[in-house]
Amino acid sequence: MKKEYIKTRPKTVVDITKIVTIHYYEVGKSFTFDGESHDFWEMVYVDKGSVAILRDGEEIVLSQGEVIFHRPNEFHTIRSFESAPNFFVISFVSSSLCMRFFERFCSVLKKEHKSLLTSIINEAEQSYHIPKNDPDLRHLRRKKNAPLGSEQLIKGYMEQLLIYLLRLEEKEKAFALPQLTEEAPLISALKDYISSRCEETIRIDEICRAFGYSKSFLSRIFREHTGQSLSAFAITKKMERAKELLRADHLNITQISTRLSFENPQYFARVFKREYGMTPTEYKNRAHI
Repeated sequence: MKKEYIKTRPKTVVDITKIVTIHYYEVGKSFTFDGESHDFWEMVYVDKGSVAILRDGEEIVLSQGEVIFHRPNEFHTIRSFESAPNFFVISFVSSSLCMRFFERFCSVLKKEHKSLLTSIINEAEQSYHIPKNDPDLRHLRRKKNAPLGSEQLIKGYMEQLLIYLLRLEEKEKAFALPQLTEEAPLISALKDYISSRCEETIRIDEICRAFGYSKSFLSRIFREHTGQSLSAFAITKKMERAKELLRADHLNITQISTRLSFENPQYFARVFKREYGMTPTEYKNRAHI
């Protein structure tokens, strides 16, 4: 008697249909990329040092071991931040619904996830001609003697990485705070922690270590309760302190910039003007009319 078998099609959570570019950068302290937007996804991983990324008007400092995603058509810039950093940039096409999760994603990669990233880079170097430090790279040129199946492995490793990151989110949902009509204690504690350190350089990963949560979890919870990102709230508090110091009139602009841990007075002035529509000097003059 002939047995009848049912063939099961595996469920697909993430499907990467195209790889656009794969970059590896080793740049100096003065590196700046003025920015772009494009109709595909981009992932940035910092291998060494730190970079400052601006996306949709929000600046995020990314340190070694951290990863961030840019959704399609999101304008973004990147520059070195107090170091000569090394970082990967991988861009790809995916229309999977679960990619919505990565629209504001920014987190530290665990050791097992880094190994997948290493595998992606190793296969890519064998598959394509990838010049270093070339922001104008627009297409991948295949190598003639690439190992069998290397491009499929890149796709597979990328999909695995995304699935594992999604799984971490599923685990954290089990511990998510309930929606409250009053401000949750964790949010109040986060606000107090950031406010008390407004003169320091506050890194999101330091906040996460202090509170014992991942970056994706804390960022999501904070935004749900406040409508702001952690970094945007930190900038708000830093700028409020800047106004206090400007009104006090016992420090000049350079001294205030240094006290608030900015890289230089010019950057401080740009951030201040972005927040309030005037330079620190203009604000100081108006405050002492």
